[in-house]
This record gives sequence, C-alpha cells and structure tokens, in this order.
Amino acid sequence: MAKWTPRHEAPEPLEGPVAPVVTGGTILWLLMFLVQLPFYGWFADHGHTWWLWTCLAGAGLGCVGIWYVRKRDAAIKRDTAIKRAADAER
Repeated sequence: MAKWTPRHEAPEPLEGPVAPVVTGGTILWLLMFLVQLPFYGWFADHGHTWWLWTCLAGAGLGCVGIWYVRKRDAAIKRDTAIKRAADAER
C-alpha cells in the first residue's frame, strides 16, 4: 500500500526581521554571561564554569551572526534595487 502525498508547490520562504532577532539573542547571551560572572567562584567550585564560557561563546557567535545578517539584508536590498531598475528600463 503506497502512501498518498499531495502534490503542490512549496510555499514562499518567510522573511522576517532577522537582524533584530539575532541582535536580541546576542544581547541575551551577553547578559547571561554578565549575570553569572560574579558567581565565577561558585561555578569553579562545582565544576560548572562551562556555563559562563557557553554564554560568552553565544555572545561572540551572535556578533558574527549580526554581521552576517546585516550583510545579507544589504545584499537583498541591493539585488531588489537592481531588479527594479532593470524593470523600469523595459
């Protein structure tokens, strides 16, 4: 017995405010690092210092993510402007 699957086109990808979301996540990672930093001694005594470094790594990778999505947004806007200019010439 074969499984029936409907055949239809895939929906358009959703585009949302990517840069603010990545920025907000980066800020949260940095805040979590800063909140935990005064308790470094406790984390070291209990073998949980990786919690701090995970938050710092999240903030660092978030900074790379912010750079990436801003470049991506600029490239999308630039491509849209080029396409509109080409359509206007026709």
